[in-house]
Amino acid sequence: MPRMVHGILELFREEHEDMRWIVMGDDDSIFFVDNIVDVLAEYDHTKYYYLGWHSESVISNYWFSFNQAFGGGGIVLSYPLAKALVRDMDGCLIRYAQSSSADLITMTCIADIGVNLTPHKGIHQVDLHGDFSGYLSAHPKVPLMTFHHFDAMDPIFPNMDRFESTRHLMKAADADQSRLLQQTICYHRQTNWSFSVAWGYSAQIYENIYPRSYLQMPIETFGPWAKGPKPPFYMFNTRPRSDNPCEAPHFFFLESVYKSVKGDEIITSYIRARPRGLPPCASSGNHSADSISRIRVFSPAKKRLQIDRCECCDILRVDNVKAEVKFRECKIDEIIA
Repeated sequence: MPRMVHGILELFREEHEDMRWIVMGDDDSIFFVDNIVDVLAEYDHTKYYYLGWHSESVISNYWFSFNQAFGGGGIVLSYPLAKALVRDMDGCLIRYAQSSSADLITMTCIADIGVNLTPHKGIHQVDLHGDFSGYLSAHPKVPLMTFHHFDAMDPIFPNMDRFESTRHLMKAADADQSRLLQQTICYHRQTNWSFSVAWGYSAQIYENIYPRSYLQMPIETFGPWAKGPKPPFYMFNTRPRSDNPCEAPHFFFLESVYKSVKGDEIITSYIRARPRGLPPCASSGNHSADSISRIRVFSPAKKRLQIDRCECCDILRVDNVKAEVKFRECKIDEIIA
């Protein structure tokens, strides 16, 4: 573990010119470099910054620290902080030689300098097991920066292995990283349906009208990395799977992504994952979405840099086979409920 931390010093010995940031992560992690560059551009690289995020699992944070950046998801250091860290690297490694975690050693050495963690929710340790789709379909409203433990979870797309799933997600990332997994919610009042789109990954139709605060909670399709003696297991709120036809969504996953003929829009298509196998939601007027096999989403081709709020969307069309959704910026003071 000290050897891993010592790598920061070794990097400095390379004498890279004009270095601003050091980004460290594991070899079983995926990095979304365009988003990393855009996020770090918002910070002053001449100041002391230690960016990262904790584990999604309560027990993992309890075992190590609730105040550290977990290195699998990634640790980001500004150049001045890294320079201060290496100045006393050997002394720090001696002080904390008994520590069992490189991430914890890094955090405690940085704390001795007087710097605390600047958290960023786009960095994902992914201390979870099983089907990750519930979390990815309700990703926090921040640019996606990293994923760790991709080899420890189920493939994120149906009927694909992990390698194929990763390549498929990267097709959307190549088209527009700024919107990747960003959740957009809108409603079709004629059928009382709620639409939730995690751009470039999945789309859901609920046969009922639900507020955004509810749909923004991930469905617990996954399990914790290791269970503690009792709940809570996660560092975020979840909602359980449900067989209630008014609560259980119709799931669609990314089929294709391409630019419009004019080049001003990106069109993503999401295809039904499986039959839902439930009757229609009686309370919404028995408008079943069982016949919908595909959802097409039209989004601006322009990168979306400022994410102070989610985008809004309009339902352009719903017929017996498909639905079409168009993204747009929300109007000032617009409330959709």
